[in-house]
Amino acid sequence: MAVFYDYETRQYSLHTANTSYIMQEREGFLVHLYWGKKLGGDCSYMFREQGRAAFSPRMENCEGFILDDIPLEYPCWGRADMRTPALEITNHDGSVIVDPRVVSHRIIKGKPAIKGLPATYAESDDECETLVIELFDPVGGIKVELYYCVFAQRDVITRYASVTNRGEEPVFIDSIASASVDFDSINFGTHCRERNIERAPLKHGRFIMSSRRGASSHVHNPFLILTSPGTDEVSGDAYGFVLVYSGSFSAEIAANQFDTARAVIGLNRESFRWKLEPGEVFTSPECVMSYSGDGLDRLSSNFASLFRERLCRGKYRDIRRPVLLNSWEACYFGFDSERLMLIGDSCAELGIELMVIDDGWFGKRDNDRCSLGDWFVNEKKLPGGIKRISDHLAKKGVKLGIWFEPEMISPDSELYKQHPNWCLHYNNRPRSEGRYQLILDLTRKDVCDYIYDSVAAILREGGISYVKWDFNRNMSEAGSPLLPADRLREVDFRYYLGLYSVLERLVTDFPDVLFESCSGGGGRFDAGMLYYMPQVWTSDDSDAIERLKIQYGTSLVYPMSAMSAHVSASPNHQTGHVTPFDTRFTVALTGSFGYELDPTKLSDEDKNKVRETAAFYKQYGEVFARGDYHRLRDPHSENCSAWCFVSQDKNVCVAGYVLTHVRLYGNNERVALRGLDPDAIYKEKFTGAVYRGDQLMNFGLHAPTTLEFHSILWVLEKQ
Repeated sequence: MAVFYDYETRQYSLHTANTSYIMQEREGFLVHLYWGKKLGGDCSYMFREQGRAAFSPRMENCEGFILDDIPLEYPCWGRADMRTPALEITNHDGSVIVDPRVVSHRIIKGKPAIKGLPATYAESDDECETLVIELFDPVGGIKVELYYCVFAQRDVITRYASVTNRGEEPVFIDSIASASVDFDSINFGTHCRERNIERAPLKHGRFIMSSRRGASSHVHNPFLILTSPGTDEVSGDAYGFVLVYSGSFSAEIAANQFDTARAVIGLNRESFRWKLEPGEVFTSPECVMSYSGDGLDRLSSNFASLFRERLCRGKYRDIRRPVLLNSWEACYFGFDSERLMLIGDSCAELGIELMVIDDGWFGKRDNDRCSLGDWFVNEKKLPGGIKRISDHLAKKGVKLGIWFEPEMISPDSELYKQHPNWCLHYNNRPRSEGRYQLILDLTRKDVCDYIYDSVAAILREGGISYVKWDFNRNMSEAGSPLLPADRLREVDFRYYLGLYSVLERLVTDFPDVLFESCSGGGGRFDAGMLYYMPQVWTSDDSDAIERLKIQYGTSLVYPMSAMSAHVSASPNHQTGHVTPFDTRFTVALTGSFGYELDPTKLSDEDKNKVRETAAFYKQYGEVFARGDYHRLRDPHSENCSAWCFVSQDKNVCVAGYVLTHVRLYGNNERVALRGLDPDAIYKEKFTGAVYRGDQLMNFGLHAPTTLEFHSILWVLEKQ
């Protein structure tokens, strides 16, 4: 069993293969005792009340706890805890107190689903156990249930909270967190462009990483990692929190005057309020937590394997993705049927399995100023429609994909003429446009139905194997005329409930379609979207050198199979960098693989390289899809980047190295690998050299130091 309750000590113990999470009931409060390496026994001695904070009141007449100085498992606002709360409620009488105490608990085999929200799942009840602790505030009539789901073999615990109004009047939830953890020390650092890493020591005060953009955003990502000083890839303590949600969020770590710390992650309290009627229940998004005592590599592996195998779903979850070519950097808006079919013919010749028609195939769209919402084929550009192209490609053995931006509406569109009030807006305010577009109001069922029907109609025509789902602006004037004034701060959350409902219908009705999320690249790269779409266009910056940092940071918590990474043209369309083909390929191999270029304009030499690289990815694609990924060199702090993939049976290792900056008289450079069988013999594919596994891991391989932006790729196969 993973969950234990000791009735004598009132201790809750959650155990995974290598970790323990311990709580205890004290005077009705749920107190946090421990989270770290696995241990057993009575942990009551770990609780310490020191009576500090003289200016903070005790519970009753100078007796009882000083709440401001004890580790609370789910702190609530209004009594005497002055730190950041997990839950704030305004009662019907105007008071802002919520004071729930433990009343019961239950242990469930397996993992219950969260209605309307994405979440991790178990394929059988034997995979995990769920502890539900019920707390109740009899004055306000507020019931709080805390869910702890333990994936014991994965060293992961997931958490979320539900709040029920058992009173006779409505109340308002002003903020609700998915998880809160109190640490007895501030001896931590924090990990936070598009998932570029920032690392800083934890100091007194509050560190808040958040988004109020109506999306998880390019600016911050909804995960937080705390590490002990000196923690690196293979040693030290690391605590990770990842929110399974795609809208506005907040992740906070606060250090108080007594050198203790509180981590809180959940919905963004500045853009959220929820009216809870009597009898209604509100459930927070899920937070996935993991601890590693063996550095960041193990922590990343815990998250990546869970998300790849128990968050992503469907046909493509466990297999390599098709080699694709996206038309965007090949021709932008400037295409017609003949142009696309010519590109498709080149794909067939080069071994590319899927061609994607990007923006510009619908309405009257020849630029980004019109037609979003008009999801019917532009017959002037594509006479015979999408099916003519898909039929042509099918004869060549190439599948077809298509781009949508279904959540948006252009003021210059047929849809806007018919339904000008279908966008998010306030009736008495101007409507700010971004990229000449507004956002549809997904709090409305009729709008959600329109989006589903529009996308489904194209998919039902047949021939579509892949959908790129884009989201190219953030929210402003996020109002909905159908909601009363006291519910307008519910728009952000209701929007995502609407979006998730549309996505659930689509992935259920079209199980053979591979859906890819996009938001100007990685503006909505989050665990919430991975529940519906197993891969994300990682960044619109397709420059291989720029991608090193982006992909490195993404790998901290997300599986590499979720990252779409393409070989783009050189010079690069965004940066102008001139980068060797081999380097662009080596970098793109770290994700779900494809090309972002015009194959009809390639030299014969580059065409041969595309053939070779497409064949290479097909040969080793399972290693990239399901293998263990290890970061070997950090491009944020070094003049290079290096990594390796190791198959689960340790029979194959594919390693890459890129030199980003040449130094005069550079050091002798070598790259030590990880994850191999130390006693096995490995043969390198391209050179024929033979090594022992322990040699490769403890000494490594020599790497180039003289050619900037050049790379080397090793393939090592067990003999």
